[in-house]
Amino acid sequence: MTPKDIWSRVTVLTVTHNGGEVIGNMLKTVPSQMPLIVVDNASSDDTLDIVRAVAPQARLILNEVGLGYGNGMNCGLHNVETEFALLVNPDSILSEDAIIKLIEAADQFPDAGLFGPAILNPDGSVELSHDVNLFNRGALGKRVGEIHPEGPLSADFVTGAVMLLRMDAGRAVNFFDREIFLYYEDDDICMRLRKAGYGIVHVPDAVITHIGGGSVRPNRAYYWEKFWHISWSRFYFEKKHRGMSAARSLALKYACRYAFKALGYALVLKRSKAWRDAARFSGAIGFLLGKRASVLPAVVE
Repeated sequence: MTPKDIWSRVTVLTVTHNGGEVIGNMLKTVPSQMPLIVVDNASSDDTLDIVRAVAPQARLILNEVGLGYGNGMNCGLHNVETEFALLVNPDSILSEDAIIKLIEAADQFPDAGLFGPAILNPDGSVELSHDVNLFNRGALGKRVGEIHPEGPLSADFVTGAVMLLRMDAGRAVNFFDREIFLYYEDDDICMRLRKAGYGIVHVPDAVITHIGGGSVRPNRAYYWEKFWHISWSRFYFEKKHRGMSAARSLALKYACRYAFKALGYALVLKRSKAWRDAARFSGAIGFLLGKRASVLPAVVE
């Protein structure tokens, strides 16, 4: 199979929000022959100028307000016409070889719905990119010194930095959960794909680089938003997969923990950590009070 045959089977899809510092480097690694969709979540920096300059062939979908990562991806996924979609964070660096190996794995495992590459940090070290499901993760500890697999591995989870999605599988589970604004959307879609009977495959021969933390330009408001959503999304995930009682218990436990941690850090003048844990506390309280994270209208069941 030639690269030309492969490029016609895959659409590259990325979601941006003030990602001007990283988006250009990612787009330069997308083969020009591949369909490319860029969904922009109301960027106010130079992101769109960079996209138009580096990838003029890209189809742009411009959201007037930020919809979050999963819902941004959904905007693009509903416009994909190819067999596969390569979902890429704007702070990742692709390679043609990695894309080819992911497609080869997809052909080798037709019952799998999602494929994740090996991921390197900018310094060349390996970033953990596959795992067991979230509920069993704690039993494995930090997994320091784990041996990297030599061949394809059936996994419960692959990270959302770069994922190859079989579109038929994605449609079967209705893509990403629209209630999740940020964080844990990759855990959720992996779990739903597994429940629907699709495999998740880690492909260690496909190697990409992930800069990490570079999708937006950090500031105090971003820092609050990040940890609020990390907190809220964790409890929503618990509710969705284990029930409201388990989620409420977990949220109360962590609300108490974050409140004491935020107060303690404030007393010793560690402002950044106090701000972080105050955001986590607020996310837990928001969940307990029934606050939604998504800006989209609620779905009436």
